[in-house]
Amino acid sequence: MAKSARLDTLTVKHAELDARIKEEMRSLVPDHLRISDLKRQKLSLKEEIKQLSATG
Repeated sequence: MAKSARLDTLTVKHAELDARIKEEMRSLVPDHLRISDLKRQKLSLKEEIKQLSATG
């Protein structure tokens, strides 16, 4: 996969995770374990995005 396409894919996934986190936080009874897991995934994507951007 081309680098720019990979960055685009990661950016979309990052935004989707952000939306899922916000949705879970708005829940009447937020699942904090789920939120933590989503945040971990989001951070991992952010690091990968940063790493790919730095090698450009």
